[in-house]
Amino acid sequence: MRVRRTLTAATGLLAASALALAGCASSSPEDDAAPAAEETADQFPITIEHALGTTTIEEEPTRVATWGWGSTEAAIASGVYPVAVAEQIWTVGEDALLPWVETAYEEAGEELPVLLDDSAGGEEVPYEQFAETAPDLIIATYSGLTEEQYALLEEIAPVVAYPEAPWTTPWDENITLTAEALGRSEAGADVLAEFEDYAAGIAADHPEFEGKTIAAIVDDPQNGQIFVYNSSDPRAGFLEKLGFTTAPAVDELDPTGGEDFFYTLSYEELDKLESDVVVAYTYTEEQAEALPDSKELSALPALRDGMVAQVVGTVNVSSVSPPTALSYDWPEGVPALAENLGELLG
Repeated sequence: MRVRRTLTAATGLLAASALALAGCASSSPEDDAAPAAEETADQFPITIEHALGTTTIEEEPTRVATWGWGSTEAAIASGVYPVAVAEQIWTVGEDALLPWVETAYEEAGEELPVLLDDSAGGEEVPYEQFAETAPDLIIATYSGLTEEQYALLEEIAPVVAYPEAPWTTPWDENITLTAEALGRSEAGADVLAEFEDYAAGIAADHPEFEGKTIAAIVDDPQNGQIFVYNSSDPRAGFLEKLGFTTAPAVDELDPTGGEDFFYTLSYEELDKLESDVVVAYTYTEEQAEALPDSKELSALPALRDGMVAQVVGTVNVSSVSPPTALSYDWPEGVPALAENLGELLG
């Protein structure tokens, strides 16, 4: 089942460095249970193997909590509205949901979820908050859970973690695994098919993307470096879905050998990051305006050649970092990026 939503562009771009604990719902956990939007097709129990263990879900979950990125949207798109989700301080600020998530709840008439404290960006887990929401399943398929965190959460409810490594789950696997954990594999397949059709449509409309090399970066001027997402990162995977090829230099320059999903590259080494085009995720309009004329970035071959496409603003950047089951058609995200890339390469 695909959740339809009317997305508005009037979304505040709020950045926050600290967060007050989100208030819990006043009603009891039983009152807050999100009703299933449709009957599940899969039979329980369901057993899922992942990087941190094997999880068996004995019966259809009715109180789902999510942690990390994208699993909230995947659950909603599959017909399940989580009762608790990780907050996204960097994107939308304190006490707020991602706009496409909030719209989905409102249009479905569902009670908004409890916001789980994620002020440490995934490094710390609010176990007490999880326990207070009384989940019967925790989905963290695209997260940074450690073995210790996983074990502690398992004491609260069954946990489905990432399939291979932290923060590297491809956008399509995130949808598939989430739907499988919910017993809604068919719904997940429908969501994924729509997502893939959308990406294929962009690729078909832009044959100029085919075979062009690309790199995805974030500028970090305070430390004189850039962040580079390597080929294991879902951002790179989605760009490849549009027809691009991750530039060989992206992985060749990675000092971690692919052990992490990104690495840093000093300004002094920018000339080594050869690619036909670069996607720069930029957080403010001021940064975006300054980037093309940046002396510090001038050694970057793509910038020198005028081949940098930007995604600007925390909400817009979040909609493509990587895209999710509800954000892939956010107007100022993938659609605007594809248009920008088309103009550069056309």
